[in-house]
Amino acid sequence: MTTPPGDQPPARSDHSPWNWLLLVPIVIPLIPALYNADEPRLFGFPLFYWLQLAFIILGVTATTIVYQVGKRRNGR
Repeated sequence: MTTPPGDQPPARSDHSPWNWLLLVPIVIPLIPALYNADEPRLFGFPLFYWLQLAFIILGVTATTIVYQVGKRRNGR
């Protein structure tokens, strides 16, 4: 099924260089040298556990930045 030329959907506008920022929260947790230790402890929790929470915050921050920049670029 083809659409007539007049009914073409608008071109995708999600080719922003800011989208590369989304790779950071994917790649950083894949580096075991960052969390392959027991010390330092934060509130009694070993490094691995509180660093996992930091990775979540990193992911939320990166996603929020990319969303806000994309929303601004699209005029929404």
